[in-house]
Amino acid sequence: MNATPQERTARLGLSCVVEPGDLRLAELLTRFTAEEIWARLCEAGPPGPWRDRAAVLNLDEVAERTAHADARFIVPGDAEWPPRVGDLAAAAPVRDWGGAPVGLWVRGAGRLEEATQAAVAIVGSRAASSYGERVAAELASGLAELRYTVVSGAAYGIDAAAHRGALGAEGRSIAILAGGVDEAYPRAHSRLLESLTESGCVVSEVPVGEHPTRRRFLVRNRLIAALTSGTVVVEASLRSGARNTASWATSCGRVVMAVPGPVTSATSVTPHRLIRDGEAVLVTSVHDVLEMLRPVGEVLPEREQCGRRLDGLSPLARAVFEALPLRGGRDAGDIALRAGVALPDVMAALVGLGEAGWARSLPDGRWGLGATTDGPIPEADFPPMQEPDR
Repeated sequence: MNATPQERTARLGLSCVVEPGDLRLAELLTRFTAEEIWARLCEAGPPGPWRDRAAVLNLDEVAERTAHADARFIVPGDAEWPPRVGDLAAAAPVRDWGGAPVGLWVRGAGRLEEATQAAVAIVGSRAASSYGERVAAELASGLAELRYTVVSGAAYGIDAAAHRGALGAEGRSIAILAGGVDEAYPRAHSRLLESLTESGCVVSEVPVGEHPTRRRFLVRNRLIAALTSGTVVVEASLRSGARNTASWATSCGRVVMAVPGPVTSATSVTPHRLIRDGEAVLVTSVHDVLEMLRPVGEVLPEREQCGRRLDGLSPLARAVFEALPLRGGRDAGDIALRAGVALPDVMAALVGLGEAGWARSLPDGRWGLGATTDGPIPEADFPPMQEPDR
């Protein structure tokens, strides 16, 4: 049912005067409507910070600032409202915070409800290693190619790598912010956030113009968890905010996954503990993530088909195919070196793989993976496997 103008006004006011995740408001909303709570604050009391803020709040100015930022305020009942966040109402509190959002500010071309129907959160340490950033980017890119929306928090490190990985695959990504949707935080990510709005969006529970606080960072993590089917933790130290996101995901009944790392790294502590304690499933690839998100018993044909058909390749064809990069291209000489195959044989194999759709020649002369591996097994025209020149 669509929200009435009175309910929309009440939710806008409550979102401005009550901090996100306040359990007192969540409890009141189980007994009273948003309009009743807002009317009580505006008319009489009770005295306190909520009443004081309501007394000086100008909702017309809030609406003007929202429009000036090219943002929109959505509430339950709107077509764009994501039903997933409703699960927060029944989720167990984390650190005495919880409850579903009263309303959300959204900026960007992506429609939040549609974009989160198939979505995965990728979170982790700000002080990420090159290994962690590469894994996050590759997971995000692979998921985006499969039309999953990648959700994260736009922070340095893993968050930024996940957003960029999705954008690099021409996919869609959503950033959940701790400040207003017009406030780039960190400032260095202004261009990244603008890029996200072109196909996805940025979302916040606090009004336009508001600045992030430590509490808001932790509370916004519940939105990252609730808006997605599962959360992947890639590198997180013992006290990382990503651990908080994992707790929210568990509380919402979402799948929690973690990527293992070097045991000597401080950023491996949280993923390893989550796995050890049975709070997360170990994942190392996009296929692992899909296996956790798809319904029980559903076959993932991509993985099974790839394994069976690779077994049908000749040793030479398989060596050349496996030397192709997962993304981008590689020149024939580099492929020959990695595959341990003479260059003339590599060229012949690449031609055969290309004709079958397993490989493709790029405009710069390099070779990359083809668009499909469903073509005939390219074996008959390949020369026999030879020992490379030493």
